[in-house]
Amino acid sequence: MLLIRSVKIIDSRSPYNGQTKDILVENGKIAQIGDQLDAPDAKILTGDNWHISSGWVDMRVSSHDPGHEHKEDLTTACEAAAAGGFTEIAVLPNSQPALDSKNTLVYVKQKAADQLVAVHPIGAVTKGCEGKDFTEMIDLTHAGAVAFSDGVHAIQNTHIFLKSLQYLQQVNRVLMNRPEDFDLTVFGQMHEGEVSTLLGMRGIPSIAEELMIMRDLKLLEYVGIKSPTPLLHFSTISTANAVALIRQAKAQGLPVSCDIAAHQIAFEDSLLTDFDTNYKVNPPFRQQKDIDALWEGMADGTIDAVVSDHNPQDEEAKNLEFDLAEFGIIGLETAFGVLNTYNKTLSIEQIVDKFTHHPRTILRLPTHTISEGSLANLTLFNPDLEWVFSNTRSKSRNSPFFGQTLKGRALYVINRNKVEKCG
Repeated sequence: MLLIRSVKIIDSRSPYNGQTKDILVENGKIAQIGDQLDAPDAKILTGDNWHISSGWVDMRVSSHDPGHEHKEDLTTACEAAAAGGFTEIAVLPNSQPALDSKNTLVYVKQKAADQLVAVHPIGAVTKGCEGKDFTEMIDLTHAGAVAFSDGVHAIQNTHIFLKSLQYLQQVNRVLMNRPEDFDLTVFGQMHEGEVSTLLGMRGIPSIAEELMIMRDLKLLEYVGIKSPTPLLHFSTISTANAVALIRQAKAQGLPVSCDIAAHQIAFEDSLLTDFDTNYKVNPPFRQQKDIDALWEGMADGTIDAVVSDHNPQDEEAKNLEFDLAEFGIIGLETAFGVLNTYNKTLSIEQIVDKFTHHPRTILRLPTHTISEGSLANLTLFNPDLEWVFSNTRSKSRNSPFFGQTLKGRALYVINRNKVEKCG
């Protein structure tokens, strides 16, 4: 039994939204919500400026398990997720072997079964995520795939993309694509612009992202499927024109959604002048006009969710010349703090929705609201707490945020009848 005292409820779908209440948790459920509750046998959690929401969901995590467990495994990914306030994560299929068979999905679900953090596998669209041959998507759905994607690889083949939309509509699953036309980004290292020219590095042009978004939206329109939930989801968009294209598509009624990586709003491409590989991400850090557009998209609802895009890389993959280093940063423990620190436009309710209700809707996960009788899947946090990111639960340390003071931190996570302190 757990009693959380005087906590402000942030849950846009709860009748208690915006109110400060006591919450009694018993046997994995919210037993009672009220004022000055009495539970003599309960463990008490209380603190200044504590807020609570339904548990946070990260839609884009690379666990590297199976295959590259020296970078991360499912256990340490769950530990990092809990430390960052997440009670559920969706893991990308780019493992070795890929999440392209029933056996690999069962492996993921069984290995993470005892964790506080629920792990949801994203099934591969093509075998090995190689973009050539279809997987058995219906079988993967029955095995527990919550969505389908080729993960860090964009789906280049138009036929495969179109047929995937049609298949997945039958099983009520979303197709997730990270938009990038590979023909335009060969050997690209950073955003294509004045800085890349100055540094003499091959660029990743904005048009590569935007062309694929245009293609995918046209194919979604061609399929002509009406759906109350998104059928197509764009992962980690990064450009101003990408936001505009998706905003227009939503206005037309197309069943589409999108997310951004939290770190995308923190840095511009000019920071790469020191060739620090911790800033090497894909999509790359772009320009201030793009960052401004991302904030506008989050504020008006064009951008549905925020993800960590957690992609651990060890020293051998990062401590190299810039053009040889792998893309990616770890982000599970910093995603909320980064978004909250750089935020100038969103309410705390809007921020929380992008980590809770919207991801659950896109992934067709059960909705959790803070109400009596609901499952206790909860995140306790302080949006004003300042802290320095100095330690990580991840096996890897590839982050540009080490040593930086962030504002806003998760305090406790509650799920599966377990409680864990964050950080």
